Amino acid sequence: MANTQTANRPARQRQQSDIGDIEPMEVGRDVVEYLREYARENPEAAALWCFGIGFVLGWKLKIW
Repeated sequence: MANTQTANRPARQRQQSDIGDIEPMEVGRDVVEYLREYARENPEAAALWCFGIGFVLGWKLKIW
């Protein structure tokens, strides 16, 4: 059991150091790129998500 924990330490340390090297703007661009690709592949689902989010925001943020 102890061997598996020590064997995984370098991999975990590499993952944490890799995460620290990513710039926040790159993460945002990656998310936007992924959402655009998803919308191209599944236009119906993307439209329903937009409608649902708009409905909830309009309902919760109504002015009157």
